[in-house]
Amino acid sequence: MSELSPLARRLFSLLTGDADDPTHWPEAPRLSVGLVGLGDGTPVRAGVGAARERFALSEHARQRLVEPARELVGFLGVDTSGYLPVVAGLAGMDAEVRATLGAALAPIAVAELDLVLGWDVELRALFAEAAREPRPGVAEWLDGLPGYPGFARTALETARARVVAIHAGELAYQADRAFDEEEKTALGRAVRVALLRDEPWLPELLDELVPGLAVAPTQARTLPSQGLLFEIARAAEEYPTPEVISALRAARRVTRHAKVPVRLDQAFKRMEPALANRLEVAFRLPDGRVREVVGEHTAVISTDGKVELSWWHGDRRLKSVPAAVKREHPEEVKRLRELAKRTAQRQATLARALEAAYTSATPPPYRQLAEHPIASRLIWEFEISPGLWRAELGMNVPGGPVRLWHPARARVEEVRAWREEVQGKELRQPFKQAFREVYLLTPAEEAAGASSSRFEGHVVDYRRLRALLNERGWRAPFLGRWEAQGPAYRVMAGGRWRAVLGHHLYDDHHAEIGQVRFERAAEGTWRQAALAEVPPLVFSEAMRDVDLFVGVASITADPLWPEYGPDGLMDRWRAGSSAPLQPSAEVRRDALSRLIGRTAIAGRCTLTGRFLVVRGDLRTYKIHLGSANVLMEPDDAYLCVVSARDPHAAPFLPFEEDGRLALILSKAFLLANDTAITDPSITRQLRG
Repeated sequence: MSELSPLARRLFSLLTGDADDPTHWPEAPRLSVGLVGLGDGTPVRAGVGAARERFALSEHARQRLVEPARELVGFLGVDTSGYLPVVAGLAGMDAEVRATLGAALAPIAVAELDLVLGWDVELRALFAEAAREPRPGVAEWLDGLPGYPGFARTALETARARVVAIHAGELAYQADRAFDEEEKTALGRAVRVALLRDEPWLPELLDELVPGLAVAPTQARTLPSQGLLFEIARAAEEYPTPEVISALRAARRVTRHAKVPVRLDQAFKRMEPALANRLEVAFRLPDGRVREVVGEHTAVISTDGKVELSWWHGDRRLKSVPAAVKREHPEEVKRLRELAKRTAQRQATLARALEAAYTSATPPPYRQLAEHPIASRLIWEFEISPGLWRAELGMNVPGGPVRLWHPARARVEEVRAWREEVQGKELRQPFKQAFREVYLLTPAEEAAGASSSRFEGHVVDYRRLRALLNERGWRAPFLGRWEAQGPAYRVMAGGRWRAVLGHHLYDDHHAEIGQVRFERAAEGTWRQAALAEVPPLVFSEAMRDVDLFVGVASITADPLWPEYGPDGLMDRWRAGSSAPLQPSAEVRRDALSRLIGRTAIAGRCTLTGRFLVVRGDLRTYKIHLGSANVLMEPDDAYLCVVSARDPHAAPFLPFEEDGRLALILSKAFLLANDTAITDPSITRQLRG
């Protein structure tokens, strides 16, 4: 840059973000600053107009920049980083820059350039910033730019036409050369905007474009554009739709490249959970029911409870896949098994989407699910007159507003009645609804103001906590020696609220839970709110997640802890093993009160405040309803029972979110007949 004048060097430093003192020109704000609302999960709220104000130049400043900008145009030459259109606008050299870049760029990148050159300098600067460092929220911002949604459609249609022409032999095929880097980047932006908008023309286009990207028109194990295929997959992780996932699965089936299926399989694991956060889109998931004739037999995938693939000969259900089908139609068997597995994933995704709807500010279009099997296993509320709601099992009330029933909005007697009905009908709900926990703001939390210490101090297995955070839609940095603490976030209520969970590493394998607080979206950023201002369902659902994290990942859930755990945490393990019950354990207690009386060991069991007390012939045992740990009377000696599961011993369970209810029941069955125990690791403890 030595050939540039000091003023031109200064302008270049400002554009690229390298300047350390933006006050060199007091009337010209620094051009390279973060976009409004981008990064760290902050919602885009300010809009294009507000963002442009941060880049506004006075006329005096603009005139001072003309000459150094002209120097820069010559210096940059064929620069594709995004700075050149900004400098061209300052220099008044759009035509010259268009001619230079138009000759160097491929058609789709040129089309985006033409769009950008139609904007003023401030908007070009913002776009260059977004292109240089893409962050979450850029697609929402691009969607508001003049002409960008139209460009997105044109660009993707151009990409489809090129791929079709390659497969038709009209264009020469070169492995992974169908699109250059600038085009792949532009198309990545375009597909994100189209997926965000859920454009009606997009599914048909993707059905042609995506599989075409994944396989060569020859028998080669190459593909037209691995880069664009993965760019679309990354976009689908951010803005998934059932249709883009389907197109990517089709690409996975047809590709001959060995590594592409592996990469796509990893992406699918992130797409399906993300789909649960787009309610209206997720409701388009197919119900998964299948009935297909394969040879002389019929394959049936049912979704009325657990997703199941069964085989039939006429009206007779077979125990396994018929030998003739295995022999004559092995590919069909494989395809149907994969379809059943995918259907189960879709059912889980839809259930998560419905759960997320509890905190939605506006009711989602639940009526779309009227014919879906999942709706028949849920309790719905129908507004029969203004402000008056009636609960029904299944969506059998036509017309009018409808919402999911939640126990927080019901009387105690109504909650009890629904639990009896779900248990009596042995109804397996897609998620915990009738037996759902309710978390109310306590007086201590209200007095504390902005943060809750309800779960503070619990020590958990860190990797298990990480898995649960991802599963429940929380975002958090990975903690290590380089960063030992950091908050986890879950955006709720359609982006209006955010729950924040503090946590830090306790040692190399464990983390300690901190406080929970809430933030409200306001003026393009997140602002901390008092707990009393948080909507009750937002508070309850967020605290329910944290209770789940603690209950599943806590060191108290490890029965081998006294033998292998660090001595420094033994006091915490003992305290947690018999601690007061959280709402999740209270619901477990309520379920057990309905279940135990129907079992063969009813006469040996008693429920107390925190324990299921089981009378054996050798000892009497107390099973804690939170940790499932066992204490033996009379001295409360700990009894280590690692696993006692017997699927045939327990009655129907109305829910099994974390496995703790089944574990408690299985331990109860084992200990009620303690004279029959032969496991030496247990009998040795019973003898003392």
